[in-house]
Amino acid sequence: MIEFIVIVESGADARTATKLAERVLQEKFDWLDDDSLQYHFQWTGLEEGTQHSCWRDIRKIIDDAKSQIKYKHSRFIGHHSIPLKADGAASIKVLNLVRFLQKTRHIKAVLFIRDLDNQPERKEGIEQARSEHINKTPKLEIIIGAADPKREAWVLNGFIPSNQQEEQILEEIKNKLSFDPSIESHRLRATLEKEPERIRNVKVVVEELTGKDMEREKLCWEETNLKHLRERGVDTGLTDYICEVEERLAAILWSD
Repeated sequence: MIEFIVIVESGADARTATKLAERVLQEKFDWLDDDSLQYHFQWTGLEEGTQHSCWRDIRKIIDDAKSQIKYKHSRFIGHHSIPLKADGAASIKVLNLVRFLQKTRHIKAVLFIRDLDNQPERKEGIEQARSEHINKTPKLEIIIGAADPKREAWVLNGFIPSNQQEEQILEEIKNKLSFDPSIESHRLRATLEKEPERIRNVKVVVEELTGKDMEREKLCWEETNLKHLRERGVDTGLTDYICEVEERLAAILWSD
């Protein structure tokens, strides 16, 4: 079974990124539906039996691999005129381990999903790691999903009021912000959840619009038209992620 490794910050990030990817692939391949997905590939973590791996656990996973599967860590060899940026070293460690795991597992792709949190160098570091591995064998597709500033910005990109109450709440938030947070969610860069920054925190806005209802939140990426998400997600990294899936992940199913 083909495996796609998923590196994320949380389970919520994994659910959002993988469901979006499935929708993009289903749009591209009319023979791919909800029932048949499981027969073509599976989302996994670096450790067997897991559905994703978290950034915070990478060091421990590599240490465990050394003792459990006798993984000998390959030091990164190569000269950089520019030092590796944030997440670059960790991404290379992940890719080195995946190369080792490819000896016994049918891993075809790695998805790096990351909140930028006002640190664009995070994406740049992952891109550096990809450039080092992109032409190595066996072939490994590397997909980057960089949410700017957070995953919740992608949720807002897909938020469409479903009733009068939601329309009213959105209108009140728009008046406070002087812009529509579902269209310009990338502008919600506050890191605190206390006044006066509270209304400019993307997580807070999502909670207010969805009433902290996860099922309502899920509709934003599970049901909203992909065309709508592409149009709204230009500045949040969502459009780029959809394109990465469309070009890099789809190529695996074409060739398999």
